[in-house]
Parts: sequence; structure tokens; C-alpha cells
Amino acid sequence: MTLTSENILLIGSVMLIISVIGAKTSSRFGVPTLLLFLVVGMFAGSEGPGGIAFADPKAAQFIGSISLCLILFSGGLDSRWHDMKPILWPGLLLSTIGVIISAFVVATFVMLVTKFTFIEGLLLGAIVSSTDAAAVFSILRSMGMGLKGHLRPLLEFESGSNDPMAFFLTIAVVYLISHPGASAVHLIPMFFQQMIIGAVAGYGMGRLMHFLLIKIRLDVDGLYSVLLIAMVLFTFSFTSFIGGNSFLAVYISAFVLGNRDFLHKRSLTKHFDGQAWLMQVVLFITLGLLVFPSHIWPLAGVGLIISLFLIFVARPIAVFLCLSLFKVNIRTKLFISWVGLRGAVPIVFATYPLTEGISKAPVIFNLVFFITVSSVLIQGTSLPIVARWLHLLVPDKARKKSMLEKELTRRLKSLIAEYEVQEGFSCVGKSLVNIGIPGNVMIVLINRNDSYITPEGSTIIEIGDKLMIMAESKDALDDMFRCLIRGKKVNKTVEEEEEEDLPKFWPPQKEPKLLKARKVPTLLKEHKTVE
Repeated sequence: MTLTSENILLIGSVMLIISVIGAKTSSRFGVPTLLLFLVVGMFAGSEGPGGIAFADPKAAQFIGSISLCLILFSGGLDSRWHDMKPILWPGLLLSTIGVIISAFVVATFVMLVTKFTFIEGLLLGAIVSSTDAAAVFSILRSMGMGLKGHLRPLLEFESGSNDPMAFFLTIAVVYLISHPGASAVHLIPMFFQQMIIGAVAGYGMGRLMHFLLIKIRLDVDGLYSVLLIAMVLFTFSFTSFIGGNSFLAVYISAFVLGNRDFLHKRSLTKHFDGQAWLMQVVLFITLGLLVFPSHIWPLAGVGLIISLFLIFVARPIAVFLCLSLFKVNIRTKLFISWVGLRGAVPIVFATYPLTEGISKAPVIFNLVFFITVSSVLIQGTSLPIVARWLHLLVPDKARKKSMLEKELTRRLKSLIAEYEVQEGFSCVGKSLVNIGIPGNVMIVLINRNDSYITPEGSTIIEIGDKLMIMAESKDALDDMFRCLIRGKKVNKTVEEEEEEDLPKFWPPQKEPKLLKARKVPTLLKEHKTVE
């Protein structure tokens, strides 16, 4: 079957529906959903019942790049600095030096067991050197595993940040193979150029995204997601245009934006989570269409040997060497080694040799596809078993209690008060997102002319509004009050200022008195988890 403008939407929608419904069924049997998407694409391909003729690596590469761009942005948007800070240096080592070690170890092994030269083996090693963000995010989150310590943020940070290094290695080796007289020394300036420009562009675009989202007032809320998608794609393409690493720029911009408050933050985060899942489905189906099963089976033996070597030797060597500088126990190192999932990223990177016309590119592509499938099938299905065997799983009751404690800590405050907005307050006419509310304070309700408003980031403060405030401490209330009156210009004596600045507490009493809420540990003791 040939894809035309008349049937592409029909066929595409049917494949998406089958994939999503099938994913619900497959997860019950422990089969990774990503593998199902690949299978759907293969069945719809030219050698499957669907018979769709698709053999365009450039189109697959384009679709893959856009999909990875949105997947990485979603992962970065949902990452928090306080989670990443304790594991920053181990994560950076794994995502840079770890990728290089994996690539060279695999290259040496491939040269010994195949007829590949070292540089061709290095190309294969570079392509499969990074863990896949889509695979790690989807499997860890869909299985809902509670991992001890900082394991989960470390795994997610590594998988989200190691694609730039793998991409650079792939492009660099492709360049060396395409230009036999070129020297690897010339790639060193290129490496620093890509990483520095990518990091700077990502940080700058993240700040620009935040500035526009809090300053621009759009009449239709749905346009905020359109604006953000356009800026993500601009970040990706502009960084590539000026010679930077576009994947690094996208991830850093999302990380910078996700750690700041902006309008519709919760809804936009959920929107991009859905976008990431859609891109994963589209990406894996597209790559499944590109594969010819008859070309894969003859390489099954070699592919299985390389895949097992990568899982049991190359990945552990990289992890143990990188984490040897930190106090990490052997059980944690073993589990991190096992979560070396390969997914769509290696298959997308494998299209670059195809588009450059490298002689062994088809063989490399088919090997990468086999390595990816076996990795997801072997490692993806066994993550809970390995975590339990290594005693790294948090018991369900403890996990639920920990999640509840984090949620209560985030939501509950120990003090509650009411402030009335007066004329001259600097907050008048501004939206809540623009007045600089401290992180340990929440505005839970606004009384406006005896009508109650549920506050949102875009809510404009008016004179006479009574803001019901919840805070963690008296100092936090003082900080909040200063945010409301900052810039106030009235000619008052010091005594009058101090008396006027006293907040009006809620409910009104003869003397200002804070109402103390119950502490989080007390609530946790009273809470009974519903099994």
C-alpha cells in the first residue's frame, strides 16, 4: 500500500488507536508499551499485512528529531532542581564520560567478533551508547516503582541528558568515515562549540520562554501551549543553525522553565506529557515501518551477542568507572547498570549513516534495531524483579506514605492569615504570577466584594481584595506582606507605617493571632492508607 494524502490520516489514526488500546493490554502482561508500538509499525510495513511501502530514512530522521525534541522537553519540564541537585555530578559523569566509555568498549568488541573496522565499530558503539529517555521515563513511570534514595531522579536525569553526547559522537564518527583524511583532533573544537552554544542557547531560551509566558496576555488559554510548542521547535532549529547541540538546548530550556512559576504551569506540563506520549507512539510506529524483518533475522545471532555484551559488560564497566568517584554501594551500581535501556534514540541516530550513504549503514541500522528490541524486552520487563532482588524497592505502604508526606508538605502550611489589599500597594493591577510570591506561601482564596475566587496565576489583584494566605512560618508571612506592599509610596510616620503594616489575621479577632494548623507528622499518624 502506498501512502497518499487521502489515506494517511485514516491509516495513521487506526494505528494510533490500536497502539494505545494495545498498550493497556500489554502492560498487564509486563510487556513494554514501546515494544508494542514498534510491532504495530512492523505489521503495517511493507513486509507485514499492512503492506505500507515506507523506506525513506530522511523522513524517518525528520520525524524522529521532532519527536525526540518534544520528548526531551517534556522530561526536562517535569524535572526539579531540588531532586537533581544531590545527583548532579554522578549524572553528568554518566551522561558524558559514561557514554564515551560505552562506545569505545562496544567498538572494541564489535571489531573482534565481526568484520567491522574499529572506526565502524565505534560508529555502532556511539549510536547505542546512550540510554533512551522515552524508554526510561515511560517504563519507570508506568510501572510506578518506588526506588530508594535518589535512584529515580539519577536515572531520569542521565537518560534525559546523555543524548547530546551520543549525538555528537555519532555525527563525529560519521564525519570521520565520510572524510578518510580528516583528523579526530579537529573534532575537539567542534565538541566544545556544540556543548557551549547548546548550553547557553538552552538557558537563554528557557529564560525567554518564562518571560513571555508571564508577560504576554493571550485571550485564549489554549494558545499558551501553541506558543510554547513554537518556542521549543525554534530552540531546536535555531541552536542547530548557529552550530550548537540542539538536543542539549531543548533539555536545558525545559529544565530552566520547569523550575520557575508561570501561567498555566500545571496544565502546560500535563499537555506536554501527552505530547511526549503521542511523539513516542508516532516515533516507534514510524521506525517500525522503516524496518524490513527479512533483513534483521540473518543478523539475529550477531545482534544478540552484541546486545548481551552491551547489557552485561559495556554498560556495567561505564557505570562502575564513573561512580567509583562517589560513595555509591554496589547494589545501586548494579541496578543503574541494568537500567541501560535502549529505545528510539539509537534507531533515530542510526538513520544518519543511512542518509550519508556509508557502506555498512544498512547493516548497522538493522543491528541497532535488534539491539534496541532485545534491550527493551530483556531489561524493560525485568526492572521490578532486579530492583526487588537488589533490595532497592520501597515497600508499597512506605511509598504511599512518602508520596503523601511530600504532597502534604507541599500543600499544607502551619499558619493562616488574611491580608486586605489597600490603595498604594504595588501588587494592585498585577497578576499573582508577577508579584513574586515566596515558595513557602500559598494564596488559597480571594474574597472580593463578599464573593470568593479561586486564585490562578493569571488572577489580577484589585483594591479591597482579601487574600487568604497559608504559610510555613511567621517570616514567610512577613515576606509575603512585603511582596504585596513593595513600592508603596505614602507619607507616613514610622509609627503609622509600622501600625498600618500589621497584617489582619483570619478570622478577625480582637488581637492579631495566628491560627495554627496541625503539623504534617500528626496528619500522617491519623491517616490510614486505603488499600
